Amino acid sequence: MAYVVGDYLLDRLHELGVTEIFGVPGDFNLRFLDHVVAHEGMRWVGGANELNAGYAADGYARLRGIGAVVTTYGVGELSAVNAIAGSYAERVPVVHIVGVPAKDIQAHHRVVHHTLGDGDFHHFRRIAAEVTCAQADLGAADACAEIDRVLRAVRVHRRPGYIMLATDVAQVEVEPPSAPLAPASDFSSAGARAAFEEAAREFLAGRQVTVLADVFVDRVGATERLRKLVTTADLPHATLAWGKTLVDESAPNFLGVYSGAASEPGVRKAVEDAERLVTVGVQFTDSITAGFSQHVDPRRTIDIGADRTVIGGVDAFAPLSLPTALEVLTEIAAEFAPNHISVAAEPGHEQPSADGPLTQAALWPMVAEALGDNNIVVADQGTAFFGLATLRMPSGITFLGQPLWGSIGYTLPAALGAGLACPDRRPVLVIGDGAAQLTIQELGVWIRERVPGVIVLVNNNGYAVERAIHGERAPYNDIAPWRWETLPHAFGADPDAVSVLRARTVAELADCLQAAAEAKDRLVLLEVFTDTVDYPPFMTDVAASITKANSRS
Repeated sequence: MAYVVGDYLLDRLHELGVTEIFGVPGDFNLRFLDHVVAHEGMRWVGGANELNAGYAADGYARLRGIGAVVTTYGVGELSAVNAIAGSYAERVPVVHIVGVPAKDIQAHHRVVHHTLGDGDFHHFRRIAAEVTCAQADLGAADACAEIDRVLRAVRVHRRPGYIMLATDVAQVEVEPPSAPLAPASDFSSAGARAAFEEAAREFLAGRQVTVLADVFVDRVGATERLRKLVTTADLPHATLAWGKTLVDESAPNFLGVYSGAASEPGVRKAVEDAERLVTVGVQFTDSITAGFSQHVDPRRTIDIGADRTVIGGVDAFAPLSLPTALEVLTEIAAEFAPNHISVAAEPGHEQPSADGPLTQAALWPMVAEALGDNNIVVADQGTAFFGLATLRMPSGITFLGQPLWGSIGYTLPAALGAGLACPDRRPVLVIGDGAAQLTIQELGVWIRERVPGVIVLVNNNGYAVERAIHGERAPYNDIAPWRWETLPHAFGADPDAVSVLRARTVAELADCLQAAAEAKDRLVLLEVFTDTVDYPPFMTDVAASITKANSRS
């Protein structure tokens, strides 16, 4: 088989760490998929639909550093746009490859299937331009150069890229890559670094320093540098819920999760009253700050962003990368004042009656305590996310959520993608029944791929997060009742591959969590029942702030 453009694209993706490609076949991508199947380093993971495939690629990319999804033109790619937009909003590098009609069909403006019937084949590229950092319509003359350009942009900006691969261009013969793609280099200028170091010394010397970090630290690959800073200088530190598990939450100087007015009092005081606060990769959003209720004084803050740092709300230093800024602070950390902040113990949880009905207050601490130190915890944007976000987790846990884009149902395919990205780790998906109904088809793919994991499905008869905001008993927040325990069999599971457990009381949940922990070689579906209008406290606070914002005239 001749070496062609499709092979070049696959080799470049494999070079960057992709070994699984998600997607749905369509006639405009089928010949390219032949090359995917034939590639020694790639494996095709066909999804139930394009939206789910996009979500799976996103979850995969959060663990691997990059993911890829293949769809067909028009009908396929538009189904994936929601997933790609979420990846764009949350800085997740996913490459969207779209199989499109041959160049001669495009040149003659033919009215073919999956089009709008007007001969314009760039409608959807213009849509993609709003939610991707780079786009390319590959041509025979420049396909390889354009592939490299898009992939470089995806690596640098940590956002999705879009590639139109025409059926005929995919088969054009080319030479294999002659050298690896150049790695993203540190763009910091020596002048900006030196000026920042001087200003930071003056601003922080002899001062008590507290660190508040968020998810963009992970996106730019600076997690280890953050951990080095807080451990080298023995600094009290917190994260936002979006950046949960960036640091070791069992460390003695970990304060907890900061969420504005919804924070534990000790966490809120330590962050908001800090003599000097260093915010790293922080973006305050409504859902993680209980409606922008944070009170951070910029005059006492060093704010480290992706490409610039601001001291005292006034002095900006750029171009200065986030990793370089952390490196500078670590180098001068000996000049900070000794740590005198005592980290408050995590609040105790009232011991519920073992035989009483299961409540949100009882559920989430029990789930958090049952987690192993190598789990990937994926929490859907509802009771699951808000129930777990403020609870401490063991060292080695990776916590994934989508609090900015907040597309319910995202996590079921994303947990599958994360499990395929890290086959030595066990994904634990926590999702509500309303969210699960949106993407449950991917359970069949999960079963087919034989990914061991745990799905904790909260059966509370509908959209609890929407009930908490408005319409607590309104019919539009109800869902169709499903017999969840029958679904694994309906989606193709053999009895030896999946365990189905159910818990209505605290005692039953304890037994089920123990059974789930022991069933490491299989998929476990654990259905837990809580009251329809029972909410985690954090969700109640966030819902109240959203209700207030939505009610303004």
